[in-house]
Amino acid sequence: IPMKTSDLGGVDSLYSIVQMPSGVPVATVAINGGANAGILAAKILATSDEELLGKLKDYVEGLKNDVVKKAEKLDEIGYKEYVYILMNKPSGVLSASNDKSRQTVVDLVPDSMKRQGLFPVGRLDKDTTGLLLITDDGVFAHNCISPKKAIPKSYIAELDGDINADMIKEFKIGVTLADGNLCKPAILERVDKNIARIIITEGKYHQIKRMFGTVGLGVNKLHRESIGNLKIPDRLYEGECVEMTKAELESQILLKTCS
Repeated sequence: IPMKTSDLGGVDSLYSIVQMPSGVPVATVAINGGANAGILAAKILATSDEELLGKLKDYVEGLKNDVVKKAEKLDEIGYKEYVYILMNKPSGVLSASNDKSRQTVVDLVPDSMKRQGLFPVGRLDKDTTGLLLITDDGVFAHNCISPKKAIPKSYIAELDGDINADMIKEFKIGVTLADGNLCKPAILERVDKNIARIIITEGKYHQIKRMFGTVGLGVNKLHRESIGNLKIPDRLYEGECVEMTKAELESQILLKTCS
């Protein structure tokens, strides 16, 4: 009896032969569709027709070989379960996967790196520049932005005034935002006149701008320079991307907490 996909109720997902203790081979079919699939499966499970079972076993072996060949082909073309992209985000671009009318960071990903399901790990405000990760690995992304990980993120802020020692102390203690939310302690350093570095370990909505607002300062420009020990590579200009491995990111950002 020639075995075809149509003979199995249109099912082409998974078939396997198991050897029962009695020594009688029984065909087990994983059904996911086909009007007569359930009836056919019941008949196969009950049959003792050696010829039918033999042909089904040959069919299963053929499917297994096809799977192996496809897996080898994926290895040849460099298939990756997930991708990890570091972007130097430019100003004016949304930290989002898609938007009907505005350009997003995923729009900037080169075709050679692009695939379905990409999304930014956390968010940078539209006018904020600097280091941004893009991936399709949800578990990795969750670990990156989880407050429990307390991963330090460093920013350079151009302000409309200069910082002073009192502000540095307030940030070190943890400022309370206008809405009553308390921020975790942050490091504030003076880089130059009206230029400051701030290091935080959380990511509340517009957090840095709101933190400076509590001490009467406005933020004119904001640039993220690092996440953990990860920095923007030299000569990676705004709007450009570089692909990285999970191991590289774990060693520089997560210290292997994301495995």
